[in-house]
Amino acid sequence: MGKFNLGALRVRQNALAQKSSGKVSQTPCWVDIVSEIPPATVLVRNLPQQHALVQQRVKTLPGKSRPQTVIEEREIRRIKTKKASRMFQPMQIRYEEDELRKQFFQDHPWELARPRVVLETNGNDHARYDWSRLQQRGKRLDGESVVQRQLYLLNNVPDITKGEAYDIARREFYQLRLQEDIERRVAQEEARATGAYFGPDMMQVGMELENQEYDRWKIWAEKEAEQASQRLAAFAGATGGAKEQSDPAILPELEVAESTSESAQPAEIRTG
Repeated sequence: MGKFNLGALRVRQNALAQKSSGKVSQTPCWVDIVSEIPPATVLVRNLPQQHALVQQRVKTLPGKSRPQTVIEEREIRRIKTKKASRMFQPMQIRYEEDELRKQFFQDHPWELARPRVVLETNGNDHARYDWSRLQQRGKRLDGESVVQRQLYLLNNVPDITKGEAYDIARREFYQLRLQEDIERRVAQEEARATGAYFGPDMMQVGMELENQEYDRWKIWAEKEAEQASQRLAAFAGATGGAKEQSDPAILPELEVAESTSESAQPAEIRTG
């Protein structure tokens, strides 16, 4: 780790030494204050506080006839392979909704592609929501609705498990999504019946973009195939010439051609 730098602890001593040696003509005004309130000399840093995960459940305790609300604290498992440079960093604050949200969006990744409204009026919009039912007035149905509905079931329904609450919230979510789809189709059919015209839907636009990309790739692939065939032809031509020179069946024809060319030359060149 290296040596400790104690220069900040000796700032008053350094100031007095500079005044006595004549480097400064006036003592700093904070010298007396530092003598009364010296800097901390504790060099040991404490580890950050561990935050426990608080859960509220309604359970039927042994020996009790009626279910009661129980507050549970579950410690977060610490990672032993933590770097020394991150040892003193503040611990991450986690809530129970984080695990529920992670599970839902792992099962429904396309819900993240839907547009969401994150604007709030006064910051307390969550206070006017009643999660005893999934659909809320003034809030669009999304994955967060399923998370809050599941958390409400876990906190208020006696002896319910996380999987059961997730199945109930998910079933209600599917029913409302199906209802929205039916309403959308009926509204489109009514609009078409009254003369409305709709452009291509998202599926048609996606197929058109896919066709354009395929055509572009086809042109590129043809060029690449042509260049590859040209390279192979160049290598094949060089190899074929060497074979022709070493082929004994072609040697007589080459000798006849050479003799014919020599007879066609001038006489002085042949005798010389």
